[in-house]
Amino acid sequence: MIAAHLLAVTLAYACAACAVFGIVYTVLAGVLIGRFFARPVSEPTSFPPVTVVKPLHGIEWALLANLSSFCQQDYPGPVQFLFGVHESTDPALQTVDELRRLHPEADITVVADARLYGPNRKISNILNMLPQAQHDVLVFADSDVSVGPDYLRNVIGELQKPDVGLVTCAYRGQPDPGFWPRLSAKATNYQFLPGVVMGLALGLARPCFGQTIAMRRDTLEKIGGFTPFVRHLAEDHAIGEAVRMIGEKVMIPPFTITHACVETSAAQLVAHELRWSRTIRSVDPLGHLGSALVHPLAFALLAIAFSGGAKWGWLLALVAVCARLMLKLLSDRALRQAHRDLWLLPLWDIVSFAIFVASFCSSRVIWRGFSFKVDGDGLLSAAQDE
Repeated sequence: MIAAHLLAVTLAYACAACAVFGIVYTVLAGVLIGRFFARPVSEPTSFPPVTVVKPLHGIEWALLANLSSFCQQDYPGPVQFLFGVHESTDPALQTVDELRRLHPEADITVVADARLYGPNRKISNILNMLPQAQHDVLVFADSDVSVGPDYLRNVIGELQKPDVGLVTCAYRGQPDPGFWPRLSAKATNYQFLPGVVMGLALGLARPCFGQTIAMRRDTLEKIGGFTPFVRHLAEDHAIGEAVRMIGEKVMIPPFTITHACVETSAAQLVAHELRWSRTIRSVDPLGHLGSALVHPLAFALLAIAFSGGAKWGWLLALVAVCARLMLKLLSDRALRQAHRDLWLLPLWDIVSFAIFVASFCSSRVIWRGFSFKVDGDGLLSAAQDE
């Protein structure tokens, strides 16, 4: 009995220490996120022709609006829009037809090609599209991304800086209608995005995000094209690392684009977040393990449980909630978005910690309806039914 009591007390104080660390992290992240987005953006010195490469797969609720945002750019140079699908019957092509009608001036090229070169179907899609790319400045962007009218100007301005080989963009969540997309947006806006800003400030992060990857054709050729990444789960991270390996910089400008949060059920949300969490685990195992310390509310609740409901544990939980709400308010101000759904943040924090724990239980991920296993190098292989 004494040994069990001592163990519970030890665990309570250990969880309390983790919660205190998480509170400090949260407050610091709130300060840094405002500073990051207060920096000026870079204006381009010239406006070279650009090919925007967008792999498509199926219908998404806001697909037409997302694609239209790329056709509404304040960019004087020529822009080719290159869309790709694996099947000529893909319903996304109907949206592209509507896009042509809404923007008849847009230079739109479509590629339908079923060839696969590895388990990463997105990379296979891009490989099929690249022969049709007309220009030497390439901007790869996911289908579920929406951008402002100055997006291309800002990205190209950053790409023109000395020694820059790749530009990627931080992103915030834009929920589709419904409860689960709103909960998903909390993961992006108040967990992922502050983590990116904190990692950059401390020199601990080397990010590259598939939502935007802009590079010149000669940089792409130097890293061997996209073929080396056909088996990578986190192909965006691997591409960024490859660019750094050839001595060129990867830059993140001080603005965000929006990423659609489309999960319509708890199962879809958990599957998406598990894939993301296991992706991070495969890329940076130690960093992923250390990220446990950024869950102050979960650790405060564990401290309450192990301490038998001690008053100091409840006080710690209250401080953790206040710190997280402060981060939300500061992030909303930095991103110039409305303060909404404050009550969802503590709920997401608990769900997020459970997903983090579950990420260590398997190497299986579900991606666009296909099941894969991920090895220690972050490479995909088809998962066999267990």
